[in-house]
Amino acid sequence: MGVYGVVSYAAAQRTREVGIRIALGATPADVLKLILSQGLLLIAAGVAVGLIVGLLVTRGISHIFHGDSGVVVFAVAAVLLAATGFWACYIPARRAMRMDPMTALRHE
Repeated sequence: MGVYGVVSYAAAQRTREVGIRIALGATPADVLKLILSQGLLLIAAGVAVGLIVGLLVTRGISHIFHGDSGVVVFAVAAVLLAATGFWACYIPARRAMRMDPMTALRHE
């Protein structure tokens, strides 16, 4: 919910900019890439920091995993969190992509 809220708020704040880009000829794919890149950068940073910290503490909690490597557990968790974060970014990006430029330019 946090990633969705941040990306949705950021996309709403850039409504006029997106409207101008669309009016000047940006394709929906360009708008999608613009909004997604902002959210995915946050997700990549969060996953990277989480993996580094997780790998550092893996030795201390390796007895909990009962034979599974802690690295595998953290990798699976990172992939699941990244996929969830992608969908949380995709929804506001898709909404921005379908924006009517005239409505966006009138938005205050």
